[in-house]
Amino acid sequence: MKNQVVLFQGDSITDCGRGRDTELPNDQLGAGYPAMVAARLRADRPGEDLRFFNRGISGNRVVDLYARWKIDAVNLNPDVLSILIGVNDTWHEFERNNGVEVERYGEFYRMLLNWTVTARPGIRLLLIEPFVLETGVVTSEWVAEINQRRRIVRQLAEEFHTAFVPAQEIFDAALREAPADYWLGDGVHPTAAGHQRLADAWIEAAKDFF
Repeated sequence: MKNQVVLFQGDSITDCGRGRDTELPNDQLGAGYPAMVAARLRADRPGEDLRFFNRGISGNRVVDLYARWKIDAVNLNPDVLSILIGVNDTWHEFERNNGVEVERYGEFYRMLLNWTVTARPGIRLLLIEPFVLETGVVTSEWVAEINQRRRIVRQLAEEFHTAFVPAQEIFDAALREAPADYWLGDGVHPTAAGHQRLADAWIEAAKDFF
């Protein structure tokens, strides 16, 4: 397909230093997997009008996405929407007692998806499961809770018939090649190598979209 708008939504992993002073597509996409995906697909498909937007915001939880969903998602009329959210729902609870409980996380995530498919019939969705590795700030308690959130995202992907990136599985497998902090510097945020693995997995999962 041609003339597609692709929107990335999420937290700091998606944000990754993206610009705030432009509304133009394909501009100031940050240093992470959204920019890597956009660069690869635009290089491979120069005859198509692929327009990429990054609206990730560092620190966001699922409830923060919900609060800004109209202006930062629905109003952009995306043809393809990618969502990665969940680690701050855990992180903020352990550090600030301000996280989002697992059950409520699922409820808000489902509301986001219902809102999206109602407002934008025919949209193609791609969900990335939240992920961590036990290094840096991440403890075994984090891992156990993130696993619960992963199950919710996988269930939602099946329910809404979305594309899906099993990011935790990808990084767990990568541990056979290099230690945890090679891929996720603090256990949460990918290094450049980690972002590349995520971008490669995204492109593979979305191969039927383009």
